[in-house]
Amino acid sequence: MRQVYFLTKGGTEVFADPRRNSLEEAVRLSLAGGLQGVVSEVRAILRQPSAVAEIKEARLSLLTYGQLNNVPEVVYVQHLMGVDGVIVDQVREIAEAVSAFMVAPKLGSEDGREGEKLEKTEALVRTPSFSQREISFLLRLIPQLVQ
Repeated sequence: MRQVYFLTKGGTEVFADPRRNSLEEAVRLSLAGGLQGVVSEVRAILRQPSAVAEIKEARLSLLTYGQLNNVPEVVYVQHLMGVDGVIVDQVREIAEAVSAFMVAPKLGSEDGREGEKLEKTEALVRTPSFSQREISFLLRLIPQLVQ
């Protein structure tokens, strides 16, 4: 079976074909056509983050493309939002940068049992390692990039 996705600019540009002008239309067309998901220009997702949940509720995959996907922080924010994948130009650099944002939890954590520790041999959950300053920077940067 081949995977087929609907490619959209998600409203970042206006086209004569209304199906190309919004994420809502992309979802509708994907569902009607039995497609696996939507590939959207990243700015559309950053402008309308609630669309990620709507796409997921429709049981569709979501990928993004665009120049902003070459900014590691933007890719990581999409990961936090629930985007399934990104299309990037600089694969190695982005992959390395995004994995550098992740820190494995400490070994030997309490599981709620009185004083008993469980040793974890591998990190099943990773948490972001952003400082407060970096988070503040991201929150200011992304809206500027989207414009």
